[in-house]
Amino acid sequence: MKSYDLVVVGAGIVGAACADYASAQGLRVAMVEPGPIGGVATAAAMGHLVAMDDDPAELALAHYSLGLWDEFVDLPQAEFSRCGTLWVASNADEYASIPAKLARLAAVGVVAEQVDAEQLYRLEPALAPGLAGGMRVPNEAVVYPPGVARYLVDRAIARGAAWYPQRAHQLTGSGVRLNDGTKLDGNVLIATGCALPQLLPELPVRGRKGHLVITDRHPGLVHHQLLELGYADSAHGDADSSVAFNVQPRPTGQILIGSSREYGSQTSDISMAMVRRMLARTLQFLPGLSGLDALRIWTGFRPVSVDGLPYLGKVPQHANLWVAAGHEGLGVTTALGSARLVIDQMLGNVPAIDPRPYDPMRVAA
Repeated sequence: MKSYDLVVVGAGIVGAACADYASAQGLRVAMVEPGPIGGVATAAAMGHLVAMDDDPAELALAHYSLGLWDEFVDLPQAEFSRCGTLWVASNADEYASIPAKLARLAAVGVVAEQVDAEQLYRLEPALAPGLAGGMRVPNEAVVYPPGVARYLVDRAIARGAAWYPQRAHQLTGSGVRLNDGTKLDGNVLIATGCALPQLLPELPVRGRKGHLVITDRHPGLVHHQLLELGYADSAHGDADSSVAFNVQPRPTGQILIGSSREYGSQTSDISMAMVRRMLARTLQFLPGLSGLDALRIWTGFRPVSVDGLPYLGKVPQHANLWVAAGHEGLGVTTALGSARLVIDQMLGNVPAIDPRPYDPMRVAA
């Protein structure tokens, strides 16, 4: 039996952030991950750093986390680009919804502005004609999530954290047993995304499949990360499948195209029917992308909790068990804040935001 203050199971960006922050607080940390660092959901994330305002708790966590990302602006492997977000209104009704969104963002300190159609096309000339306007959030950004996860893990190891390239096989009364028989004693924090029910079946998670397409290099074609104002209807809806306009300019000059969501698929196989549907939605907003070459198409699964909010905190009826999982499409944005929220509670510190909306007790009870 090897003893640690904290054993973090999972080294996606959320688990990596938890290990990094815990080691920075002086805890003796072990990390357990059988596959590549950031190799599952993190590798299939678009890497947007964006505040979604549709749920107050989601907005609070995103806004808290966004402030923590400033540390990585100059980190080469983060590929940090403060391109800003431009939410596009397709019609007058969507345009009319913008003042309410601005008010919700302003209430937590997010700077944003409404832009009319003339300003919209000045900002993004390649957009399709006939759009009503939009909302610009200038300080938001995009990053390369696997690069950040690797950096966070390396930083934790540099502080003395131990690394176990194994699979967590079973929880024990005092820690966790790995698939090679190794026993690790101490507080356990599970950050395994869609695999969470394998160790914690009392906290349900559904895998929601998504496709991504990346093009060849076309610098200057798109200047902001672009989303349709109806994006949240797709992101938060319960439809078996949906698509929404979501495009990013990468620092490489490539264009990253999303966004699809699909329940029920159990494999990582590419569905060309879903890709065509996603691209058709994209071309409604950016018809000029039809002339670009796609270099790669891949898929991943977003871990969705029962109510759309992540599980962050102590697991009920377990003496030393904690969780940070179920972030759906906001795991990258909220990884840093999620880590601090959980570790601060573990250490008895006062959390920076109210932790109650994310308490696993709301489900496990």
